[in-house]
Amino acid sequence: MRVLIVNTSDIGGGAARAAYRLHRALLADGVDSQMLVQSKSSDDYTVVASVSKVEKVKSRLRPTLDAIPVKRYKERTRTLFSPSWLPFSGMVDKINAINADVVHLHWINAGMIKIEDLAKLNAPIIWSLHDMWAFTGGCHYDESCGAYRHSCGECVVLGSKTENDLSKRVFSSKMKTYSKIKGMTVVGLSRWMQKSAEDSTLFKDMKIVNLPNPIDTDVFQAFDKVKARELWGLPQNKKLVLFGAMGATSDPRKGFIELSEAFKNLKRDDVQFVVFGASKPLNAPDVGCITNYVGRLSDDISLVTLYSAVDVMVVPSKQENLSNAIMESLACGTPVVGFNIGGNSDLIEHKINGYLAEPFDTLDLARGIEWVIDNGNYGALCIKARDKVLREFDSKIVADKYIELYTEILSG
Repeated sequence: MRVLIVNTSDIGGGAARAAYRLHRALLADGVDSQMLVQSKSSDDYTVVASVSKVEKVKSRLRPTLDAIPVKRYKERTRTLFSPSWLPFSGMVDKINAINADVVHLHWINAGMIKIEDLAKLNAPIIWSLHDMWAFTGGCHYDESCGAYRHSCGECVVLGSKTENDLSKRVFSSKMKTYSKIKGMTVVGLSRWMQKSAEDSTLFKDMKIVNLPNPIDTDVFQAFDKVKARELWGLPQNKKLVLFGAMGATSDPRKGFIELSEAFKNLKRDDVQFVVFGASKPLNAPDVGCITNYVGRLSDDISLVTLYSAVDVMVVPSKQENLSNAIMESLACGTPVVGFNIGGNSDLIEHKINGYLAEPFDTLDLARGIEWVIDNGNYGALCIKARDKVLREFDSKIVADKYIELYTEILSG
């Protein structure tokens, strides 16, 4: 069985890391897996990307060029919007030339593949949804507008008041293209994403299943807390609360403002805040306690030691699929607090390995943080956090489920 994993990049960003982990898990399970990307950062020979200098330059330019139609919407929000209109990537020819038995799409934006080109793929398609883009008019998260259930237009993310706007045109392009694709299988990484895809106009007639991302639990496991704090220069005598994401403080969807409000409700001098994914901003907000900014982390060992150094991870996102950060933290035995939205409940079991706060209730978020850090059975919380990941998300377990899906599709 030859499987081709397709993603815009190999290890840069959450979707890339998840796709690459699946690729490595399949290889470990004996599958002939290859990964095709537009932008390659690793030195892994099983990952294929542009090789000539000209192609590399084009790959760097394509994300900027693809975003040009979005620039005219001056009232747009910070949520990512991808038109995926840019022609001449040659990516479909590269995919077909590899001649895989199954083409497994993941995050394919930033100018990697034109929407209409998806109908030109020869092999059966599986598409893992790392966000909502595949069934919306171009937004990666819909900011709860729900238009994808009917048809887009007057896009909230674009700040558009026009019915026949860019989102309407992208939606129509997808509808025409998907109607030409026979037998595509859609994977909702969380139950929430599966349900959202099932409710959408674009995917209503597709086969949609729920399978998660995998994680290597031999890599992501608890590290000695005292040594971890020494490595990061963090105090041994404080309760440490971790928050992190790409663009942690600048992306409103990630909930930094809500978490800051929750911190103000704590009113404790034994707590410190740790932020990764962003450096200290010029005008750093006062959250009511000392805040340690550790910047962007690019390797697993740094993540493991940081998760192990803290007492609790908080993920206050307003919309979230299947969070890598939650999964990684739990695998390291660190409980997680988040709002009860999206795919968070796939990972966090309320008052078993963490706390699910009422959506956007910052007082309840603060209660959740205190419930974890003051818990008399904190050690048991940590054990149950890792047990959850071992049972449901370990690389071997998840890879076997994907192999079963591939086999089913090929035999069907």
